[in-house]
Amino acid sequence: MKTFVCIKQVPDTSEAEVKVDSSGKAVDASRFSFDINDADNYAVEAAVQIKEAHEGTVTVVSMGPQSSDVMIRMAMAKGGDDAMRIEDSRINAVDPLSVAKVLAASIKDKEFDLVLTGCMASDDGHMSVGVAMAEELGVPHVSMVKDIEVLGDGKIKASRELEGGLMEVVEVTLPAVITIQTGINEPRYAPIRGIRQAQKKELSVLSLDDLGVPADQVDESASQIILNKLYVPEVVSAAEFIEGEPEEKAEKLASILIKGGHV
Repeated sequence: MKTFVCIKQVPDTSEAEVKVDSSGKAVDASRFSFDINDADNYAVEAAVQIKEAHEGTVTVVSMGPQSSDVMIRMAMAKGGDDAMRIEDSRINAVDPLSVAKVLAASIKDKEFDLVLTGCMASDDGHMSVGVAMAEELGVPHVSMVKDIEVLGDGKIKASRELEGGLMEVVEVTLPAVITIQTGINEPRYAPIRGIRQAQKKELSVLSLDDLGVPADQVDESASQIILNKLYVPEVVSAAEFIEGEPEEKAEKLASILIKGGHV
């Protein structure tokens, strides 16, 4: 089973104030630490579990700067065999379709059974890269997957999460792209031995020229998405706590509602 797992480096905004940089089109990255996208971490674990159960290989694929090598090697330390990192300033990373085209280009000429990635990016909230990548590769896909079973006859059975807590079970012929939902497994910690071994594994750095992708197909001029500006929304309302006895609270609340929500 030859599996490719696509991962993304994202900022940890849990303990840092988000501020827009001087360009007005990006956040000030100097304030953040970076790590693997949460859903992608589950995708790495799923890929390694499939490798352990059915043999084969796991190749890690990522698009980003050299600083993301630490994240990539950590994924290799958990069981990845090799990796590719794509770095090219001409790529319009804001456009998920451009990202999908570039990622697919790094995989399409190689033999593969499965391509796994997280169902959503925690930084920009995009959920379309995996699905668009399947279209670029010309293979079927299943999104929001919570369970994978390899059937052994060139097919997999996947359980995908729907709205309202419903689950849908489908069979898909390989090769295929699967986007992984968080909670599908329990991601492992990289062992010390694995971290040491990962430093010796191959990590190829590729550009658009290496992939044979014309820049005018994935740069800003080719995109239908134009980022005009980023801004932190202004807080224009606040919660109000109504004090007093129940009858008094009801009277105050009714008065506020009559006034259209204004005190």
